[in-house]
Amino acid sequence: VIYIVKKSFAFIFSAAVLALGVIAISPAPARAQEGEAVVIDEVIAQVNDDVITLSMLKKEMKNAADGLVAQGKTPAEAKTEIESKKPEIISALINEQLLMQKGKQLDLATGVEADVNSRLMAAGKEQGITKLEDLCAAMKQSGLDCEEIRVSLRAEVMKVAVLNREVDAKIFYELTLDELQAYFKAHPEKFKKAEAVTLSEIFLELAGKSEADVKAKAAQIIAQARSGTDFAALAKANSERQRNGTRTAATDGGVVGTLEVPNLRPDIAEAIKSVKAGGVTEPLITPEGIQIIRVDARTAGADTPNFNENNIREAITMERIPEARKAYMVKLRQESYIKVSEGYKAMVGPLLNEATTPSAVTTAETKPKKEDKKDKKQ
Repeated sequence: VIYIVKKSFAFIFSAAVLALGVIAISPAPARAQEGEAVVIDEVIAQVNDDVITLSMLKKEMKNAADGLVAQGKTPAEAKTEIESKKPEIISALINEQLLMQKGKQLDLATGVEADVNSRLMAAGKEQGITKLEDLCAAMKQSGLDCEEIRVSLRAEVMKVAVLNREVDAKIFYELTLDELQAYFKAHPEKFKKAEAVTLSEIFLELAGKSEADVKAKAAQIIAQARSGTDFAALAKANSERQRNGTRTAATDGGVVGTLEVPNLRPDIAEAIKSVKAGGVTEPLITPEGIQIIRVDARTAGADTPNFNENNIREAITMERIPEARKAYMVKLRQESYIKVSEGYKAMVGPLLNEATTPSAVTTAETKPKKEDKKDKKQ
């Protein structure tokens, strides 16, 4: 149901090279004059004892551009859009480094590594693979770098772990009963029993196919379903959703299950909004393929609000998370030594020093290095 349900609440070099702002040099390629040193990487920013480098930035920008191309943009369009977001990407890399460092200080590394292994193995089991080394071998055969994927996944898991512990959990557990009751009285509509829907789907892959041909096939299936052809039979014959290398519709007829409408992916919630039980949506185009959704049944919600402490805590927490996380990152940057290289200072400084002192915006540097090290010893 990750295809249906929306997401829920729930790098290091030695200091010796920093003075030069260059990581390495190599003999000049053919286009350079003989004896000329060519910079193959440079320091964009120092973050406490770590650095953000040009190669790291290029990698992030390439991955982001590839993602846009996968969504249908041309390589030129993707490159232009990502280039315009370079300051935000650098800022995000710096924030990520700070969160990785904080996670190590909080001794979260062991738990994060276990989570990374668990997630990788969950993906492996979907393909019938039960050993991590076999999964990495399979990735290699598909042209994927297992360790590179682990590094990216580790960073994502660590960021979430730190923010959950340092921000989200504190909001959730520190709310008082008076706050909960006041919020419940002010927002009773949020705590009524939500409408639920039972859904089935037919999924058509786009990879390696003509999008026009897949769209035409989807239109044909929708016409058949709306004219009375059994949807489960259509799903068994056409749906390409797979698990463990086997098409799931062959056994479940495309049934997804019963879900509360507020928890649906926004595009699906919008698509089924006016579809009655037994009806079929228009095709939904996603990066992976085309979905055709059938509303098998609808269960009406209740008008009377229900006081559920955990639900109210979660609602308040979700509202406060964006600003609270933003404030946490401001504080984390203020407590750290961050120095952005001259060539990037003007574009990144305003983003890094949001809500900090005016002088910090000018220098794009926070907390003197000596003071930072002193704090670390205490």
